[in-house]
Formats: sequence, C-alpha cells, structure tokens
Amino acid sequence: FVPLVLWGVWATLHRPRLANVLGLAFAYAALMFTSPLVTLLLTLILVFYIAALALARVNDKQPFRKLTRESLLPLLGHLGNVMLPTAVGLILGVCLSAVFALPAMTENRFVRVDQWYGGRYAWGSDFVEFFQLFSPRWGFGASVPGPDDNVSFQLGAVPVVLSLFALIPLFSKRARAGLKRPALRLIIFFAALTAVVVFLMLGVSALLWEYLPLAQLAQFPWRLLTLSVVSMAFLCGAAAIGARPARGLVDTSTLILVALLILGSLPYVKAELSEQEVSIANLMRFQQSADEMTGSTAWVQEIPTWSSMADYHIAGEPVTSKVNYGFLYAQPGDQHARTLELGVNHELIEYLSEEPIEISFDTFYYPGWRAYLLDQETNDVIEELPITQRGELGLMTVRVPEGLGRVLLQFEDTPVRKLGTAVTFGSLALVLILALAGFALKISKPRQMPRQRWEDPA
Repeated sequence: FVPLVLWGVWATLHRPRLANVLGLAFAYAALMFTSPLVTLLLTLILVFYIAALALARVNDKQPFRKLTRESLLPLLGHLGNVMLPTAVGLILGVCLSAVFALPAMTENRFVRVDQWYGGRYAWGSDFVEFFQLFSPRWGFGASVPGPDDNVSFQLGAVPVVLSLFALIPLFSKRARAGLKRPALRLIIFFAALTAVVVFLMLGVSALLWEYLPLAQLAQFPWRLLTLSVVSMAFLCGAAAIGARPARGLVDTSTLILVALLILGSLPYVKAELSEQEVSIANLMRFQQSADEMTGSTAWVQEIPTWSSMADYHIAGEPVTSKVNYGFLYAQPGDQHARTLELGVNHELIEYLSEEPIEISFDTFYYPGWRAYLLDQETNDVIEELPITQRGELGLMTVRVPEGLGRVLLQFEDTPVRKLGTAVTFGSLALVLILALAGFALKISKPRQMPRQRWEDPA
C-alpha cells in the first residue's frame, strides 16, 4: 500500500480527478489498517513528498524567479489549489479508517508503552553496521545488540547497483536530455530519501535519535528499511526509464532488470522451518524464553512474566473460566461460582453466596469492560455493577450482593469507538455518493460526434 499511496499523491497533484482522490483515500486507509507504524513513518515522508511535488508544479506554471511582492498572494493561492485534492484524499483516508485509527490515537494512553522503549528494546544498541547493509548473510533469528544479528539488514546487491544506474542522469547531460523534468525530480527525491534512511540506520546518527523522538516512531533503526525498500524500488525502475515499449509489450531492458532482481533473490526464497508445531502453547513458550513484550494496560503496576491462563495452554487444556477462584475462596464465608458462557469479549457466571462478595477475573481492566447483575430467570439486566482494579495487575473485580445471582462481564464500545465507527461508515456513504454522482455525470455528458464528410449525392 505504500507505493499506492505515493502513486495516489502523484495522481491527485497532477490529475486531480475524483477517481484519483478516492484511490488515494482507500490506499491510505488500507495502509492504516495494515500497519499504523508504517503509516506514521510514511506520513512524515509525505510532508516532504507533497511539498516537493506541489512546489515543482507551481514553479512550472509560475516560476519563482519571476516572483514579486504583488504575486506572492496569488502564488500561495495557486499552491493551495494544487495541494487541495491531495489533502482531501488523505483526510478522507483517515476518516475511512477512523473505526480503527481514532481509538488507536486516543486510547493509546491506556496501554503500558514504557516497555516498548526500555530493556532489550532500547534503541541504543541496535544500529546497523555499515557492512551489514551489503552482507549476503540471511538468517531467521532476531536482532541482538552488536553486529552478530541473526537477521539480515542488507539493501540487496542488485537493487543497489540498479539504483546507482538510476543516478546517471543526475551527472550526465546526455542521459538527462532524454528525461522529462518530473521524472528527474522523482529520481532526486527518492535518491535523497534512500540516503537519509541509510544514514539514520547507522550509528553515526545516534545524536539525532537521542534528541528527536525517532525511537517512539521506529523503535529500532533497522525498521527504516521499510522506507528504503520503497525508495530503492522506484530507483530500480527508473534505471529503465529511458526505454520505450513497442506495440504495448514489455521492452527487453525491463525484462532483463526484472530477471536480475529475481535471480538476485533466489538464495533467500527458502524459509527455515521450525520443528516446533505452530500452536498457542509454543507461542507461550517462545514468549517466555525470548523475554517478549507482554501486552499490559495502564492499570498494571508490575508487568507479569507469566500467567495462570498460559498454564492451561501449555497443558493443552481449554480455558473454561477466567474467574480467579483462589481469590474467591479466600474470602470468609461459603461461596461458589461457575461459568455459564465464555467468549473472547464476555463471560457469564452464576454465583451463590451467603453474604456480599467480590468476584475477580484474570483479565486486565481496559475502558469498555462493563459488568451487569442479571435476573436469574430472564437474564434481564437488574443493575450495572462498578468494576474495580485489584492488585498490581489491575485485575477486574466486581462486588455482588448475597444470594443466588448471575453476573455478565462484557466488553463494549466506548463513545470514541462509536464515533470512529460512525465516521467510517459515514465516509463510506460519502464515497459511494460521490462515485455514483461522478458516474451519472459521465454518462449524461453528451458525446461529441466525429466529424464526417458529407457529399452531394448528385
């Protein structure tokens, strides 16, 4: 989706049609659903990308060298008019993904994010060594401090060579003569982007990482390879930009370049398969042995290293209840509880107690969880029960009255999530209306009949 977003920006800046605006919106929304991290990194790049393209297009129509004080205001108006379709496309893309993006941006404060930037996840020891950018080593392990990583950080020998060929027009007037100005500008932009990204992956950029919030964006410097992949892919294609296809077929030079890229990657197409079975139990074991991050909410004071729920998965037994029975039976009196229904986002339990008790669940509290006291016969809601957080783990706990009763613990949408859902479906409706309106205008527009030569029958 990253190339689609870049393509959409180019199209809306140069051909501001409804189809291009909607295409950019869907591409940007799809990227947000795919990876918020990549979306954030690309958005920073888009600021410079859009500015460079828009200023270049305005300069072609209204050269800056002829700029006067009187023409400054019209120039700004022209610049805004050029950038408006692109801005509309990106804003519409955010609205289309609001069902996910809005809660992600506003509820981020409810998640423990400090573990993402400390310990083994601190950025200081994960810079890429210069030789690793060209090392053919290809492993299937994880990144470790120092140069002995078990994962590859190479740029790729063939992409590097082809990218260098793409730079020839920048230094050769003869090669530059066959290029149009917009193509030359794109080569300069993506070459500069590649150079900046490579610089930020190396240890010499540590000072920038220290004073700029780069660690909060990428976490590890080598994750910026996401951007170099795209920029170098463009440069690889630009190496054949002078070729012209014949009769709609792909030209020979393009076929050769594609073959080189494929052949250069053949040694890496075979994956190293693990002997362990892919299962929840093995996932639990891996996370414990590898000290992987554990998802915790803001109410968790001490991040756990293991869970009683994990023991069930390790033993191959199904999880039938998340009620913390140890806490339940530790309370004075005689009380019992059993789970009637258990799902991903709800649990229905029935309890019996001689006096009011607290029922605790082995689940972190997070906004959206609500508890209800239900009628024993009809399951109608009698009242909503307040949820408290127990212990250093912030486990959800509800206090119930004495007697025989039922409690429903359920995860629901918050006002922010409801707003995000409404914005997404409203945006989809707007897109549908615009598409139908554009189609109706297109078919209702009278076609110009081709000119015909009329001759006198006589």
